[in-house]
Amino acid sequence: MQANRELFDEVMVPNYNPSAVIPVKGQGSRVWDQTGKEFIDFAGGIAVNCLGHCHPALVSALKEQGEKIWHLSNVMTNEPALRLAKKLTDATFAEKVYFANSGAEANEAALKLARRWALDKFGAEKTQIIAFNKGFHGRTFFTVTVGGQAAYSDGFGPKPADITHIDYNDLAAFEKTISDNTCAVMMEPLQGEGGIISPNAEFVQAVRELCDKHNALLIFDEVQTGVGRTGDLYAYQGLGVTPDILTSAKALGGGFPIGAMLTTTEIAAHLKVGTHGSTYGGNPLACSVAEAAFDTVNTESVLAGVKAKEQLFRDGLNAINDKYNVFSEVRGKGLLLGAVLNDNFEGRARDFLVASAEHGLMSLVAGTNVVRFTPSLVITDEEIQEGLARFEQAVAAVVNG
Repeated sequence: MQANRELFDEVMVPNYNPSAVIPVKGQGSRVWDQTGKEFIDFAGGIAVNCLGHCHPALVSALKEQGEKIWHLSNVMTNEPALRLAKKLTDATFAEKVYFANSGAEANEAALKLARRWALDKFGAEKTQIIAFNKGFHGRTFFTVTVGGQAAYSDGFGPKPADITHIDYNDLAAFEKTISDNTCAVMMEPLQGEGGIISPNAEFVQAVRELCDKHNALLIFDEVQTGVGRTGDLYAYQGLGVTPDILTSAKALGGGFPIGAMLTTTEIAAHLKVGTHGSTYGGNPLACSVAEAAFDTVNTESVLAGVKAKEQLFRDGLNAINDKYNVFSEVRGKGLLLGAVLNDNFEGRARDFLVASAEHGLMSLVAGTNVVRFTPSLVITDEEIQEGLARFEQAVAAVVNG
């Protein structure tokens, strides 16, 4: 059977429109397609492949666990899940962990927990969830409604109620919106899908203080920012603000599907037996790989390396911009970066993505106006330089039309 792009159109639901490139092999930050063409990977599977492709620690963990036990369901617990949960709680504010399969499921659990907590402690009126325009929290109906992009949630019938959206970093609007009927505020500590938008330090601090004042839970969606992506293990640790609930996925498994919701003992108590669950959540294979990824990333050398590599990216992108004048700014933190197109190239982010692929570079977009980069946290300096050289070729091709 010829597994090509045409076969996708024949057998797959058409909610995706993938490129004609079909990768078949990866090693570190290099990927090869069916034709043998090589790519430098600045996309990382959308901030997932935190250690690149086929990292030996992850391969070893998968092989070792694959010869022990694959699946149990949560009728029983398992050793990898317990070890990973202990490491997560030791390294963060959290005291309790719930495992899921994805970021959307971790966020779904966080939102259900917040609503149940508010009902148990304060009664049926405390249901409001505040979230932010341009935010993204997943594709379940609850999480996509909380996400601040109506285009993703419209067209599926009545939406979950009592969800209010305001602009990110707009403190005045937040102060007007929050009340004693607010049960939770959900925010990304750096908006990814919405355009790589960092929070103002005073805004984040005020959100925390107002949540405390109104007895509302602060939920940090760290699906994209977590596990070293910003140069801290979790982004909240670099902001000086601690959430009540934190969600993690993407890089947590280094490419193996896993999600987690982290919280305190007091809050976790409101998800009593039977209130929520997941057949695959805490799967031994997933937790073994995630433990290996966590152990590898949660080191001073890797986290410090992320900050050094950020500067390499910024210097390289600024040098490209000095030649071609296509960006208005480079936003983000660590290795979650966005090159914002200026007025002359507004709305053409996809053109740069397509041109990048033609020149052997895998990149991303964040909306129509931002080229996004989320490479491996351990990408080599040489691969960064090579990838930036390929990106410069792509920029030249777009500029010269």
